[in-house]
Amino acid sequence: MLKEFKKFISKGNVVDLAVGVIIGGAFGKIVSSLVDDILMPIIGVIIGGVDFSNLSIKVGGAKIAYGMFIQNVIDFLIIAFCVFIFVKLVNKLSHIAKIEDEDEKKKQVETELTVLKEIREELKKNNSNKSIKKNPNKKKEK
Repeated sequence: MLKEFKKFISKGNVVDLAVGVIIGGAFGKIVSSLVDDILMPIIGVIIGGVDFSNLSIKVGGAKIAYGMFIQNVIDFLIIAFCVFIFVKLVNKLSHIAKIEDEDEKKKQVETELTVLKEIREELKKNNSNKSIKKNPNKKKEK
């Protein structure tokens, strides 16, 4: 079981995933700070000095903090937009790399075809020269 765990943990995908989770957590904190400390106060001033972090409704003995919910929704939207832009960028870069690979393969095939055509022409010349030398009385047909 220990060997299986070592094999599992040493795979590249697991390490990449761990790095992604750690960076994602740090990025989430940055976005939360951006929303809580910069965006929400500005939005609050614009709509009349409202502090979103303190917005709540009391229902019976429960406190429903809908202001915090609004801040978390804005956090989510910012993070989702950043992930969308990142994925879009990665897809574009991989598409460009794929096109470059296809162009390179095309060039290689075209080069191979050109060489093969040249070889064919040389073989035709050699075969026609041999037939003329073997049978000098025979006229070359076109």
